[in-house]
Amino acid sequence: MSAITDKSITYRNAGPDDAALMSQLGARTFTETFGHLYRPEDLAAFLLTHSEECWRAELSDPAFVVCLAEAEGEPAAYAKLGPPSLPFEPRGPSIELRQFYLLKPWHGTGVAGALMDWAIAQARARGAEDLYLSVFTDNLRARRFYARCGFEFVAEYAFIVGNHADEDHILRLSLENAHAG
Repeated sequence: MSAITDKSITYRNAGPDDAALMSQLGARTFTETFGHLYRPEDLAAFLLTHSEECWRAELSDPAFVVCLAEAEGEPAAYAKLGPPSLPFEPRGPSIELRQFYLLKPWHGTGVAGALMDWAIAQARARGAEDLYLSVFTDNLRARRFYARCGFEFVAEYAFIVGNHADEDHILRLSLENAHAG
């Protein structure tokens, strides 16, 4: 996606030079959304997956693509697509929406819909027929959004944060007639 501006939000693909920014944004959005659920040591262990090194590796790998939403140059949200990694059997060519996070001030502003439009377009451009993701069962806001987008339940999944297991749902969106919510 080339940089476009809509309602003071700029959307652009993140690259390896954005690794530090994405590391901070990834840790911040996860902590803001879910940090209260975990013991500090479990949260700290999980946040290692948001290290600058991990982000740089993924942002350098053509199998991954990340859309970064910025408001006046400040990060607001992001979506990351990559190869399927969840424990499911894809029914055909597939891609996974690995992360989809907005900082709270941007909830309900249309940013999520724009990011989902991007994710669907990218998935189609990469030849996927299905888009998969996992969502925490108690994240009702996200579950409603994904349902509006047409995602359907596939299976339960244990999402591990440190030594803590959460119940997530694996969802699938057929890209044949998909649209954002």
